[in-house]
Amino acid sequence: MIDDSMLGAWVIWLPELLRGLWISIQLAVVSVLVGSLLGLGLAVLSSSRNRGVRTAAIVFVEIGRGTPALVVLQLVYFGLPGAGLTFSSFVSACVALSLTTAAYTSEILRAGLQAVPAGELEASWALGMNGRDTLRFIVIPQGVRIAIPPLAGFAVLIFQATSLAFTISLQELLSRAYSIGSSTFRHLDVLLLAGLLYLVITVPGGWLTTRAERRLSRHL
Repeated sequence: MIDDSMLGAWVIWLPELLRGLWISIQLAVVSVLVGSLLGLGLAVLSSSRNRGVRTAAIVFVEIGRGTPALVVLQLVYFGLPGAGLTFSSFVSACVALSLTTAAYTSEILRAGLQAVPAGELEASWALGMNGRDTLRFIVIPQGVRIAIPPLAGFAVLIFQATSLAFTISLQELLSRAYSIGSSTFRHLDVLLLAGLLYLVITVPGGWLTTRAERRLSRHL
């Protein structure tokens, strides 16, 4: 039960947690944007007529989908310095979550590209458009629009996955909550507040995703 002492502590902790929340939001936005662009490229390559290119794209996607995001975070943060590359915690988290996002969104986007009505492709060919122009002006715009609702839903999941970045010392929301809990020994209270802050983002995000899906489905 929430009492006055807990509310007073929340008021004290809130500014620190909000700073962590802002870092979590930044991490999620960068990861989703970069990862979705990479995913679009993988979706196009996985449908390529070149067998070697198609196989390489599919192998990357399967490895990315099969490797836990936490493992990718650890490999990027601790593994790349051994190869002579050193990144900050934030950059490492962006790279890792972008790769994970790319692997998953490539399948979402590939499904969207394949869902483009065949009649529109036939119309583009009748107009004399070559394969590259058809892909650029017909398939990709239509396919991305179809994929927007599941992409938005996955973005919510990536925002939740930013909590894994506390394992590489990034001062995001969960990391700051753990830090406060360690210094005050009130882990439950601070984690409850952190959970509420996550809900402030995820619940509206889920609602907007459902609304976008209904609206686009009605249009289609």
